[in-house]
Amino acid sequence: MMKRTLVAAVLALTAFAAPVSAQTWPSKQVTIVVPFGAGSTPDAMARLMAEQLQKKLGQAFIIENKPGAGGNTGTNVVAKAAPDGATLGISIMGPLVVNPMIMKTVPYDVLKDVTPVSQIASQAGALVVAPSSGITSLEAVIAKLKADGDKLTYGSIGKGSVSHLAMALIASQAGGKPAHIPFAGSPPAVTALIRGDVQMGVLPIGAVGELVKDKKLTLLAVTTAQRSSFFPDVPTLAEKGIKGAEADAWTGFIAPAGIDAAMLAKINAEVNAAMRVPEVADKLKAQYIDVVGTDAAAFGAFLAAERLRWAPVIHANGITAD
Repeated sequence: MMKRTLVAAVLALTAFAAPVSAQTWPSKQVTIVVPFGAGSTPDAMARLMAEQLQKKLGQAFIIENKPGAGGNTGTNVVAKAAPDGATLGISIMGPLVVNPMIMKTVPYDVLKDVTPVSQIASQAGALVVAPSSGITSLEAVIAKLKADGDKLTYGSIGKGSVSHLAMALIASQAGGKPAHIPFAGSPPAVTALIRGDVQMGVLPIGAVGELVKDKKLTLLAVTTAQRSSFFPDVPTLAEKGIKGAEADAWTGFIAPAGIDAAMLAKINAEVNAAMRVPEVADKLKAQYIDVVGTDAAAFGAFLAAERLRWAPVIHANGITAD
């Protein structure tokens, strides 16, 4: 009888412990892993978020940069961490969607090892050309791709990046096959465009927005489903007949698999609230970044849709990380 009583007591305490731990999150220091270097856009978001979370919740939130392997290294740190809320992460489309499709090996199973928390932000892609190209409209780009596609080049911020995939989709719908020249990030890709080393590119709007305002680059279309609030007079690709090219540079917040549902909900609520603090939202807006903030289920569904959407583009264009 005493044994059964003790077992019942232990079970009762265990049942009581889970919701309490979720409600009191964080009970210790939290590490936010960034899979890219200091100064990158995900790093800047993480630092803004960490400052707000620490201020509100009274626990230390530290940033740990783990760059490498196209974002896989840092994402793997989160995937392999204990699901206790002490290790969380920021990641993007590469590690969460594209890399498993274009790389021979990835050190984690994104479907089994990672819990989506929230799509926290999004940045439009911008189809841009140099003024010296003489191209002034998306219709002119499409016509040029059809007529001389194999003689053209386009730049991107890297193989398999959303910048690469979006331009590949545009080219395929236009019936052209321009040569792809990948660069190590936005700055060299922008420089190549301005110099005329490449004729066009879909680049993050934050990397080209000021250059467009200064008329050093010409913005022809945005990749968002709706027109960008930053350039409301510029059409979307869909308006001009390019379908399925919604190619935002989004950022997501993730946790290890197996995290308690109540704790996940608490983390989701706190992360989204931190991103919506006016000071944070205004700083991101200055970089042409929109705060999103979804629930965990919506982010998971979004990731699944992204995989289905981009897989045919990757296979049709033979895109690999090699």
